[in-house]
Amino acid sequence: MTDITPYDVIGGEPAIRSLVDRFYFYMDILPEAQDIRAMHQPSLASAKDKLFKFLSGWLGGPNLFMQEFGHPMLRARHLPFKIGPSERDQWMLCMNKALDEMTMEPRLLVNIRTALDQLATHMINQEDGYDDACHGDH
Repeated sequence: MTDITPYDVIGGEPAIRSLVDRFYFYMDILPEAQDIRAMHQPSLASAKDKLFKFLSGWLGGPNLFMQEFGHPMLRARHLPFKIGPSERDQWMLCMNKALDEMTMEPRLLVNIRTALDQLATHMINQEDGYDDACHGDH
């Protein structure tokens, strides 16, 4: 018997794609997220693709990111970007708004939020935060 994963419970690929689309929608429109939006290329297509592939495996679905890019090494991949508590909070604001639109069991939602918050906190690489525009593709 196959274990049921969070990926399965929240609706698999369509749900993850929707979550990622909504996350970047909020990043694009919220003035409070302008600093993290500035870290991305003008087109969010590549970033969306990578986040979808990462979340797919992270939530227990197909390990698409590892198949294409190898081990995520998230902190190392994000080191070129100045990430402080403010940027973490901006990222979580967008992710929480996107998660709010998903239908799932409340305990699972809390667990996913908590794990994503811990992951976002792990990305912090300086306390000063973001102070100059650097455009990357992550």
